[in-house]
Amino acid sequence: MEFVRRIVLTVMVMVLCGTMSLSTEELLLVDYYRETCPYAEDIVRREVEIAVIRDPRMAASLLRLHFHDCFVLGCDASVLLDDLGDVVSEKQAGPNKNSLRGFEVIDRIKFLLEEACPYTVSCADIVAIAARDSVTLRGGPWWDVWLGRRDSLKASFDGANKFIPSPNSSLVTLISNFAQQGLNVVDLVALSGGHTIGKARCASFRNRIYNQSLEELHYDYYQRSTMFRRILGSICPESGGDNAIGPLDFRTPARFDNNYYRNLLEEKGLLHSDNVLVNEDDEGEVRRLIWRYSEDQDVFFASFAESMVKMGNINVLTGHEGEIRRNCRFVN
Repeated sequence: MEFVRRIVLTVMVMVLCGTMSLSTEELLLVDYYRETCPYAEDIVRREVEIAVIRDPRMAASLLRLHFHDCFVLGCDASVLLDDLGDVVSEKQAGPNKNSLRGFEVIDRIKFLLEEACPYTVSCADIVAIAARDSVTLRGGPWWDVWLGRRDSLKASFDGANKFIPSPNSSLVTLISNFAQQGLNVVDLVALSGGHTIGKARCASFRNRIYNQSLEELHYDYYQRSTMFRRILGSICPESGGDNAIGPLDFRTPARFDNNYYRNLLEEKGLLHSDNVLVNEDDEGEVRRLIWRYSEDQDVFFASFAESMVKMGNINVLTGHEGEIRRNCRFVN
């Protein structure tokens, strides 16, 4: 009876917040695996912690994996599928190829969960939990992950090329990309803060170094960005060296904090798509958010957690939709 009462309360809260209708086919719950696999989140957290200790970059990689999954077809683990039969993997799409990481970590977690609770925990839920735990392990906020997603039976190579924002995107394009997923400007600025951890390949930020417009030169009155470009140029040559990597946050690259926003205000964002949040914001709405997050880490953490929950609910499969994969790389 206690579990039933918690389900009813959960549904009431979500309906009142406008995040979910009463349809049981669309239901996600914080306690979804309480009866069927009570140690699911503990298993995920332990394996993520081991992975991050072995490779500190893995925290950012698992966070990014969730982002790239949700922006194509929804949060349904389509990004994990390999080529097989009619499935054309998203892993080979432009934004993912030679860039997206963490698949082996998800494989390991899935193997352990299948031993503990066969046919129970979806790959999509594993990705969502792993993203949260990665952030928390790096000093970031904790949030309840709503669970009960099911796994897609298909992937979308074209969708990955179309819907995942490019590191060279303009602010207008970023706002449009996020709007297509039901995310607003606040979500864009908050989720961009995920770039406070991790590293990017030279191929992702070369354009930010060597293609400076006249407008940017005029904006860079104190030459701060110019000096920073020279530092980046020592990492990333104008040609070749595509796989050289630079930290997305040069202040505290391994810690999840609000220094990303301080970097932006000093014109020291690594990617072009970071810097446009400031220098293409004609109306000032984005800049005001950046100032607020740079001054108050707690406000940033609260906004980031809220936007992660919102993103994690994009076009989820529930009820009898999709399936629970036994192997995250292939449909059953």
